[in-house]
Amino acid sequence: MRFENEITQLEIPVDIFVQMLAWAKANAPMEACGILAGRDCKVEKLYEMSNVDNKSTHFMMKPKEQFAVVKEIRSAGLEMLCIYHSHPSTPARPSAEDIRLALTANVTYVIVSLQNAEHPVVKGFEIDNGTVREVPIKTKVG
Repeated sequence: MRFENEITQLEIPVDIFVQMLAWAKANAPMEACGILAGRDCKVEKLYEMSNVDNKSTHFMMKPKEQFAVVKEIRSAGLEMLCIYHSHPSTPARPSAEDIRLALTANVTYVIVSLQNAEHPVVKGFEIDNGTVREVPIKTKVG
């Protein structure tokens, strides 16, 4: 399968990467979720979102909050690059449910695994119609 906008690598600045890990840890043992925005596969901004399901095995963003963030992203001239969420006790790979619910086109799905909270693992994935492809993530200073 060929992904429509195949990403060769996603760049996340270290400060945003650290913020994403902190949000995941702050919400544990429930799944944390959020949106990463930027341009040209380079993240510029993180939006922490509310998990209205408040579960350790599932997340659902609050629709009103999500709509406001998408509007803000567009107003800033950015694009939604990623939807991220944490797996508090499982590996950084999409679950069957993650794959089934990956309905947003042209985004990378980032998973933060806190299975070993001292050494979190972060991985990115393109998911299209049930097909999963890992996207390398590079953290960048500055």
